[in-house]
Amino acid sequence: MNVCYVAYVSGVVQGVGFRYFTQRQAQALGVNGYAYNMDDGRVEVMACGEQAQVEKLLAWLKVGPRSAKVERVLTEPRPYRDCASFSIRY
Repeated sequence: MNVCYVAYVSGVVQGVGFRYFTQRQAQALGVNGYAYNMDDGRVEVMACGEQAQVEKLLAWLKVGPRSAKVERVLTEPRPYRDCASFSIRY
């Protein structure tokens, strides 16, 4: 079953390669969507794809790359969107 979630990642997650590492992780899992630096210091991640793979990416977001310090991840389900790839948004 395909699902979509938006995750809002708080902590030291900007300026540490978080979006790049998230993109690599998503591509390895076959998950599509995007990562975007928000004005308030959080990173917004849209993750769409097979439920099991999306859940793996959402679990990874709670840890993130070693350069980041994730404090909190809030997730919200969204209607499924068929995205072509996982991109970094600016």
